[in-house]
Amino acid sequence: MPDLIFTRRFSMGHRLIHGASESCALPHGHNEFITVRLKPSALTRLDGAGNMPVSFQKAKSTWHRFVDERLDHALQLAADDPLLGWFQTHEPARAARIVVTPGDPTTELMVCLLMSKLNAFLSAEGGVLYCSELSIEETPTNTVSFQGDPTMIIPVQAEPGSRWWTRPDMSISDPA
Repeated sequence: MPDLIFTRRFSMGHRLIHGASESCALPHGHNEFITVRLKPSALTRLDGAGNMPVSFQKAKSTWHRFVDERLDHALQLAADDPLLGWFQTHEPARAARIVVTPGDPTTELMVCLLMSKLNAFLSAEGGVLYCSELSIEETPTNTVSFQGDPTMIIPVQAEPGSRWWTRPDMSISDPA
């Protein structure tokens, strides 16, 4: 069965406070492209009529809504970033637009978190497809791509299944 590949663009802001570089410790942003490769969960012969396991529209609908409504123009911060606490105290409505990550929200971590989130969506939609690869182009010269099981890479910080990236909902953080 052929793979489905699609790309979405979004703008984001983040900061890295755990020593990656001093320039990344200040909030800054990127216009990113996220590309996903979906594979069928089981190989089956095309049916000679519709000839697809799932239409492109259905395959990308939830994912594109998540990217457009939750990731686009969101701020990405580590769970231990003091800036997160400031927003929660002083601007709680805006704090809801912050993607909270276990450690610095590096592109390497984000590809794994987002692949896990997409697979949660796909599983909830019947599991006909799964994400086999996810890439984020952070700049025209820097891209991070991941294939495999993202749960083997994501830092362990809670019981499995209890974090936003494992739930098939529109969450980008966990309740405080």
